[in-house]
Amino acid sequence: MNDRGTPPMHALPDGEAEISLVVRLPWEDVARLGQEAGRLASQMQRPVTLDEAVSNRLRSARSAAHAKPPGEQPVPTPLGGSASVSSLPPRPPADQARQAIERINGSA
Repeated sequence: MNDRGTPPMHALPDGEAEISLVVRLPWEDVARLGQEAGRLASQMQRPVTLDEAVSNRLRSARSAAHAKPPGEQPVPTPLGGSASVSSLPPRPPADQARQAIERINGSA
């Protein structure tokens, strides 16, 4: 991890903590987060932000890790649970952005 300073952390009334991060993601992962937000919004019957989708995803991963027997570590998976994004051939950023937006909008 690159420490550029400690990001501020805030205690929330519900017992959780909030920390602000800047994360660089490939467009494919952004599209998967958009799909996760759409799925979550459908489930919760209200609009959902990408922040909420990420938090939900992290909570799900944490719950799954705690469900494993002791000594057995979970295998990290990409956001969509499919093959690694790095296995895809490189494409121009404009193509990646266009395809990610199409996936988020459901037109791909």
